[in-house]
Amino acid sequence: MTIDVVTFGCRLNAYESEVIRREAAAGGVTDAVVVNTCAVTGEAVKQARQTIRRLRRERPDAKIVVTGCAVQTETQTFAAMPEVDRVLGNEEKLSAASWAALDTTDKVAVGDIMAVKGLTPHRIDSIEGHTRAFLQVQNGCDHRCTFCIIPFGRGNSRSVPMADVVTQARKLNERGYREIVLTGVDITSYEPGLGLLVKQVLRELPELQRLRLSSIDSVEADADLLDALAGDPRLMPHLHLSLQAGDDLILKRMKRRHSRADAIAFCEAVRRLRPDVVFGGDIIAGFPTETEDMFARSLDLVDQCGLTQLHVFPFSPRPGTPAARMPQVPGDAIKDRARRLREKGEQALRRHLDSEIGARRLVLAERGGIGRTPQFVAVRLAAPVEPGVIVNAAIAGHDGRQLLAA
Repeated sequence: MTIDVVTFGCRLNAYESEVIRREAAAGGVTDAVVVNTCAVTGEAVKQARQTIRRLRRERPDAKIVVTGCAVQTETQTFAAMPEVDRVLGNEEKLSAASWAALDTTDKVAVGDIMAVKGLTPHRIDSIEGHTRAFLQVQNGCDHRCTFCIIPFGRGNSRSVPMADVVTQARKLNERGYREIVLTGVDITSYEPGLGLLVKQVLRELPELQRLRLSSIDSVEADADLLDALAGDPRLMPHLHLSLQAGDDLILKRMKRRHSRADAIAFCEAVRRLRPDVVFGGDIIAGFPTETEDMFARSLDLVDQCGLTQLHVFPFSPRPGTPAARMPQVPGDAIKDRARRLREKGEQALRRHLDSEIGARRLVLAERGGIGRTPQFVAVRLAAPVEPGVIVNAAIAGHDGRQLLAA
């Protein structure tokens, strides 16, 4: 009898899946498959539904419980599926009491996420299948970007108290994790400040070898965060930026809080402070009203910001968001722009891989003979290394996607 969790989406979901395993066991669940969904795109919701149908065919006798952001935002979509036994909201999935009530007659237990005010720290011992530990420091978002449904799946911004973050980081480090990734929905909104938190974790855990940040909003990056990047090499030189577009009018229609110039200036400032830094970025292709000239400015932003790792999102209208009601770009144009952005990203990555040949990098070994540099670039290791060990590797070449160690 097992509790299997299928996780879609972000690192925060991966962290919460570990909490789900623990709380479900505490609630007396012995045989269940939990699908922890993502709502960031329509495709993510579609994949979750397909997975649920497949799981029912494979596990006809198991209870199938569905939770996560897609459940929070599209409750009835999942409640109506005959394959689903129970539907739990994003707050309910983290409570043993919800799992203890799995056999109640009510199929749906999804509360008002906007009514949730605090954030209870959930302490975990490990992240299944990962050699780096994800640590939740924040949840929710107070911003209302016109394309985004996630605030309605996660609620308003709440922060884990700093002392609890430090305690959990210490516990994970003692369990053997050499790298910890601070994660949340909008971690740069952390109160009383992400930079202060980073400095506190690094100060309290001198034995921690690596601290990494998940996606950040550069407009919220504070002076303490930049100071930590400049002053402590244990804070990894890799920042993934929520950029979304390179044209100012599109950024305004997205209700983003930065301009094109802001994004470029931020990257230039950080690079001066930490010359070995690399940047990744999220960019949406084909946002409503985007013209070819506007899209060209997004393409050009890859070069202007010096991005090396690109996450491209073909625009997907989410019901209930303002962008879904705006004049849409034709689907063929969206696909073409997404393709061109991905090609641009591949070219940028290849240039970075070229520049790494001949260097030596401290690589955190993962499973399958792969590791990651401090800049989060994948490395194919030359010999087997136990996952979680950091090795000093000479970079001999690359295959266009990952570095090859000598």
